[in-house]
Amino acid sequence: MTDRTWYCYLARCRDDSLYAGITTDLNRREEEHNEGRGARYTRSRRPVSLVWWEPFGTKSAALKREAEVKKWRKSRKETLAMGRTDGPVCGGGMRGDSAAARVLDAF
Repeated sequence: MTDRTWYCYLARCRDDSLYAGITTDLNRREEEHNEGRGARYTRSRRPVSLVWWEPFGTKSAALKREAEVKKWRKSRKETLAMGRTDGPVCGGGMRGDSAAARVLDAF
């Protein structure tokens, strides 16, 4: 068992698309994306900036959240990225505030 924190994150690309991924180091991962060493998807869409993240205690939990977020429509991801509290996705805050990452079970 490790004390490493895993993060699920959303990165906004130059073309305004959103990319979901996981990492243990948010700063390093953003740099990798912007240096063309990140995901193939983001290489032609640089620069990217991280707009949302949520911490997890295990890689498995982060991967499950990533898979969930990747299934969403862009409008729902935008709600999460903007930290809105009036949508079906989040409970407030943004940019790493774990309360913003709470998904209501009804949706």
